[in-house]
Amino acid sequence: MAKNSKIKEGSKDAKVFEENLLSIATELAREIARDGEGAKHLITVRVQGARSYKSAKQVAMTVANSPLVKTAIYGRDANWGRITAAAGRAGVPFSASALCLRFNDFLIFENGRPVDFDEAALTKTLSEPEVQIDLSVGKGGGDATVWTCDFTEDYIRINADYRS
Repeated sequence: MAKNSKIKEGSKDAKVFEENLLSIATELAREIARDGEGAKHLITVRVQGARSYKSAKQVAMTVANSPLVKTAIYGRDANWGRITAAAGRAGVPFSASALCLRFNDFLIFENGRPVDFDEAALTKTLSEPEVQIDLSVGKGGGDATVWTCDFTEDYIRINADYRS
């Protein structure tokens, strides 16, 4: 309807269009998650090293949708147990000894075991409005990123104070 010329598939213009569309779609997805009911944190869950993209996404979605993970982030609690438990119940095979977990840039779990970390510094970084959870589950080529938000008292109030 705009009478624009068609972009030839595989062309430089098509690549530029695809990159820009992906950038806009990614930003919209992030903003939808950031705007969750009563949310205080935008949470990025990135899973790497899975056998496939599908497996990585399944783990990332299980972590991102876990109420225990969402409340831990709200409470600024680097609770590696909640993350690893969510990953374990995702239905994706991986070796627990391969797990590596970071909150923002803080390594807290490596080779299937918790590591020492500066809890005060980590709590401070978890107070930022954006929190990134990086979870490596192996050495495969499957990576996926999803966005979610935390669960707060406001979330409960918003969802409990109305009748359908």
